[in-house]
Amino acid sequence: MYDVHEVVEALSKLSYRDALAYWIEGEKEEAEFYRKLARRARDLGLGEELVKTFEKLAQDSLNHTAELETQFRETYGDVPRSDLPPLEVLPVLDEFERADQLEEVLKAAMESELIAHESYRLLAEKVDDERLKALYSKLAEVERGHYELLRRRYEELVKGRG
Repeated sequence: MYDVHEVVEALSKLSYRDALAYWIEGEKEEAEFYRKLARRARDLGLGEELVKTFEKLAQDSLNHTAELETQFRETYGDVPRSDLPPLEVLPVLDEFERADQLEEVLKAAMESELIAHESYRLLAEKVDDERLKALYSKLAEVERGHYELLRRRYEELVKGRG
């Protein structure tokens, strides 16, 4: 595991180019994470609505990746690379083996998205570069949207059990 404060500190020192590369790598990992969650949810028979939510989050991340990679290549003429761990993806997938664990997985994914949202919001306030401010602000909005979608699914799950 990694320390969120260390990652935020490292991100606050990145150039715009490196921050953009970081975001691209994070989106790729997030897409894979949600794709695996969708598969696991389908295998466990947890309902098509939940599967579609995870698939939508995976597709959103792939769309962001494609858009950002195009921007990166047009601006810098090469392929983005980043070694920093992404803030959004938590290692919860391996623990998601039974349907009764879904609530915990959703809570962990929501927490991960909130941590990412708050981290990017703080980064937007901390950096001086206006392009970085805009980049981190947009990232914060994206992660907040992911959180809201997961929260709605979580609330539906809890209501369904109540």
